[in-house]
Amino acid sequence: MGEIKVSPDYNWFRSTVPLKKIIVDDDDSKIWSLYDAGPRSIRCPLIFLPPVSGTADVFFRQILALTGWGYRVIALQYPVYWDHLEFCDGFRKLLDHLQLDKVHLFGASLGGFLAQKFAEYTHKSPRVHSLILCNSFSDTSIFNQTWTANSFWLMPAFMLKKIVLGNFSSGLVDPMMANAIDFMVDRVFDQSALSTEAKEEMYKLYPNARRAHLKTGGNFPYLCRSAEVNLYVQIHLLQFHGTKYAAIDPSMVSAEELEAQKGKLSISQEEQ
Repeated sequence: MGEIKVSPDYNWFRSTVPLKKIIVDDDDSKIWSLYDAGPRSIRCPLIFLPPVSGTADVFFRQILALTGWGYRVIALQYPVYWDHLEFCDGFRKLLDHLQLDKVHLFGASLGGFLAQKFAEYTHKSPRVHSLILCNSFSDTSIFNQTWTANSFWLMPAFMLKKIVLGNFSSGLVDPMMANAIDFMVDRVFDQSALSTEAKEEMYKLYPNARRAHLKTGGNFPYLCRSAEVNLYVQIHLLQFHGTKYAAIDPSMVSAEELEAQKGKLSISQEEQ
């Protein structure tokens, strides 16, 4: 059993943050599972989208830390949709159900791909105010490359785990990264390791985006380098403090910081 899922932090998270089940489609078999933590007064929260069909609790360290600082954080686990348009329509319905007009999205691997597609899907009436992409990609064709894909459904779980584990480094890995891999494999089969070409393509698509490079962290930095990821998330969200798109409770922000943000906002509006 991996150390993460028996850790005090994980047990505290599971005992204090309830998992909600929501149906928004006519098909009642499509169930959204989510953790919604932090002040409900926040109308533009940060939403985490997991890799592949991963569980929402892979972001438990972000939920614990960010809500402790006053942010509203939602981590999702989406139902099975067979194309991204179906997902986008279902996600739109979920936001309507939650009465959220706009949100900030953090997408990991496939979650990042879906976040981009949702932003594109709603561009005429924007629902995404900002994007944070982690080990993500813009084109799913990079995964259409193995003969085994069509036979995955025939394989027992131990063989699938062996295939996935074979994609990770076989050399020495620091204990926190090893625990993160173990935690993820136990929950979902996620092949999020990207080629240099896929990364370069993302850089071309977002030439003006801020990049946060971690020296180490592997495929799941939100688990094994959570403090650094949480810091980068806070830095990203800082620019929205004092506006209607803030993801944090205003009472948790100092008056000096709010005044500074208002000054930056007025300068930006004048430049536009």
